[in-house]
Amino acid sequence: MQLISDRIYRLRENENLEEAARAVLKHLGELKRPYLTAVEEKLLSVLESEIKD
Repeated sequence: MQLISDRIYRLRENENLEEAARAVLKHLGELKRPYLTAVEEKLLSVLESEIKD
């Protein structure tokens, strides 16, 4: 669960984050389970690949 939180936090730190991406990350960060579904993992992976530090 900490790994997921770290991934989300790193992305949310980006100043150029679009509102839609921010909304997805907010939702993922509010999940109360220690895993992501396949779709949630794909969404997070896409954001990671698109958002450059």
